[in-house]
Amino acid sequence: MDRFNVLIVEDNLTFRQALTEILKSQFPCMAIEEANNGPEALQKIEAFSPTLVFMDIKLPGENGLEITRRIKARHPEMIVMILTSNDLPEYRDVAFRYGANHFIVKGSSTFEEISSLIESVIAAQRLPPPCAS
Repeated sequence: MDRFNVLIVEDNLTFRQALTEILKSQFPCMAIEEANNGPEALQKIEAFSPTLVFMDIKLPGENGLEITRRIKARHPEMIVMILTSNDLPEYRDVAFRYGANHFIVKGSSTFEEISSLIESVIAAQRLPPPCAS
């Protein structure tokens, strides 16, 4: 992979659009796709080949933890960051057991922390920065 693609899987349209806009403002050359449920996410995984996936836990139908497990089974190199409003130890445990690389709590994680995580993924993948501003 030589391009930094991001997929945001989140059923809350307002949160999904806000995260997209923040990422675009910080990394203007980053390619970003959005999905609002598991089937759409799995389809975009195959078509878009994201480097990084932001995955909400609570999605309509199949939950984000199960989708993460399926993604990691087919694409172990993809970085999955779980997004949740609930900072519960059992969510963290299952998320990491299912292959998540990071766990982000909505409302308590700052954009600076998320941006730093993205920059660490870029460095670890040895990718060129996606036009960091």
